[in-house]
Amino acid sequence: MNFQLSEEHQAIREGVKSLCERFPESYWLERDADGVFPHDFYRAMGDAGWLGTAIPEAYGGSGLGVQEAAIMMQTIAESGACLSGCSSIHINVFGLMPVAVFGTEEQKQRMLPPIARGEVKACFGVTEPNAGLNTTKLKTRAVRQGDKYVVHGQKVWISTAQVADKILLLARTTPLEELSPKQHSQGLTLFYTDLDRSKIDVRLIEKMGRKCVDSNELFIDGLEIPVEDRIGEEGQGFKYILHGMNPERVLLAAEAIGVGRAALNKASQYARERVVFDRPIGQNQAIQHPLARNWIDLEAAELMTMKAAWMYDNHLECGANANAAKYFAAEAGFRACEQAVLTHGGMGYSKEFHVERYLREIMIPRIAPVSRELILSFIAERVLGMPKSY
Repeated sequence: MNFQLSEEHQAIREGVKSLCERFPESYWLERDADGVFPHDFYRAMGDAGWLGTAIPEAYGGSGLGVQEAAIMMQTIAESGACLSGCSSIHINVFGLMPVAVFGTEEQKQRMLPPIARGEVKACFGVTEPNAGLNTTKLKTRAVRQGDKYVVHGQKVWISTAQVADKILLLARTTPLEELSPKQHSQGLTLFYTDLDRSKIDVRLIEKMGRKCVDSNELFIDGLEIPVEDRIGEEGQGFKYILHGMNPERVLLAAEAIGVGRAALNKASQYARERVVFDRPIGQNQAIQHPLARNWIDLEAAELMTMKAAWMYDNHLECGANANAAKYFAAEAGFRACEQAVLTHGGMGYSKEFHVERYLREIMIPRIAPVSRELILSFIAERVLGMPKSY
């Protein structure tokens, strides 16, 4: 085994790091204050070709894998951009993989190059207020009328909908009542279409962190979607979005590690420089030991994450590994951010030192896209062979 980054991977890390240096922590502090989407960061990532990292070369991307995408996202987060920087480009990196895998050639040519170049922004419309993580119980309804579908329903926690031009939308084309309980994953259809604001009311959700990347409720009333914007077969949309779930977990894990490393670096620097009782506070084991444990946790999390990414890229079953990596990395990142605030003492509570922003943003990978509890249930059932608990 070789645990060193390859020359290609090192080049990705250095290239992304160099670009991120143009957007220092003061930039992200301003975005955290004003809530303005980081359009210039998004544009810079598109101009440099990073948005198309995982999109096939034939459609304007680089055709790289989850390992490369994970290195990129971890580097962005570690720069101090945290989840704000990463979430602004999430859907570009892997969100449209269902189109790349299941779309027609015409759809790939039409839909993928603009997202790879950063010419359009998109959002992912799946979660609903009355379904939560139980995606098979989605009720947003798409009814076919000739050469179009007409959609009515509601979505929640939809990121970037304030600025998006397009939406990747999962809607029910067969009512739940017409399906047996074992068929509930059927009858869902995936679309990639224009976000028509005359038919979609987008309402901002005020939230704890990541203010510059908006989260929203969507109220859909009569959205018309051309048949040519349907991805794959009618009724098979749930299967299509499953294709992107393991990469999504790996990328969230990488981002959590990046945020944790940013926090650890801040805390270590402060502990070396802050002098109290005529000695650096970092000379005290009560300060040293928790930070050392954070380093160990983040190293372990990175190994789990890159293993899961490698397994996915090599077409191996990686569901348990991707979920475990997301769980462990999010917890390790949270502990590092919490310890960074505590290491700074009162100044950790001030925005000036950034670590309070890290702590607010690291909550996201602990909660989304799947809860810690469901990950533990999944591993208990699928790996340890225990009865399903829900």
